[in-house]
Amino acid sequence: MSVMRKVIRFIALALATVTLTSCMAGKFMSGYALQPQPHGIDDIERCRHKADSLLPGSTKWYDDLKAEGILKDTTIVGFRNFKVHACYVPAADPAKAKGTAIVVHGYGDNHYVFLYLVRMYRDDFNYNVLFPDLQYHGYSEGDHVQMGWNDRFDVEKWIEVAHNIFNDDFMVLHGVSMGAATVMMASGDPLPEYVRCVVEDCGYSSVVTQFNNNRKQSFAFIPPDVLQSASLVTKKRHGWGFWEASAEKQLEKCTIPMYFIHGDADDFVPIDHLWRNFAAKKQGYKEYWVAPGAVHANSFQKYPEEYKARVQDFLIRVHGLMKKK
Repeated sequence: MSVMRKVIRFIALALATVTLTSCMAGKFMSGYALQPQPHGIDDIERCRHKADSLLPGSTKWYDDLKAEGILKDTTIVGFRNFKVHACYVPAADPAKAKGTAIVVHGYGDNHYVFLYLVRMYRDDFNYNVLFPDLQYHGYSEGDHVQMGWNDRFDVEKWIEVAHNIFNDDFMVLHGVSMGAATVMMASGDPLPEYVRCVVEDCGYSSVVTQFNNNRKQSFAFIPPDVLQSASLVTKKRHGWGFWEASAEKQLEKCTIPMYFIHGDADDFVPIDHLWRNFAAKKQGYKEYWVAPGAVHANSFQKYPEEYKARVQDFLIRVHGLMKKK
């Protein structure tokens, strides 16, 4: 065998090894990120403590309203025919309700975790609230975490469900972390006119950008091109890829008012995501608030009264914008 043939054979073997290694790493990364330990009843019970740690008294508030038949559960057939679950509760004074809020949780959480926002909208703002479990979370079915991209289709179904229940002409979508990415992604789709605004709290600009940040933090030894392999695996398994799942691209089509919230000490979804998202939304009214010293999904806990005041002021301004039309 000539030296050249030996070199070619070695290169071919090396490329095959790299390709196989990259494929295996891609499969691992896709499964690790999108198919963690399944959720369900055990996870709901785990989150009861978490809900109380974020706002004391949340579990009692939830249990009392449920025992009285005021807070209710519902399920629908969601994206790809999985059953998805949500809870809903009317405003504290239903006759004077100011609108409806849909509150969307983050990665690895469920409807229970963000009771502090449900209570804010219901008890402080007098809004009706619907708060779902995204697929593969809480009581909802699903075969993987959709990172907000296909979750937006379920949220769009919940928009109709909430409107049919409460029949309001003012609806706000409010999400935190992956939930924030979900509502931003939904904002670029055609939505009913009664969806008046969006509040996003520490959402990422795109799935690939977020996963690359996670890779650097936890798996720095893995080269960035593995993301491409993981995306291809995800595309084959679940029908979508990391590069298409972009809040930024959806925000370019968004025309409704939006409030962006982010902590400047957030190292999980760094604050540069805020600036990218804010810049991407070029149409319609927008505001932002940077919460000093707040880490990821921590702005409410660090500044609860200011958080509530700022969100309420934003909603009041949106109501004002409606009147000027």
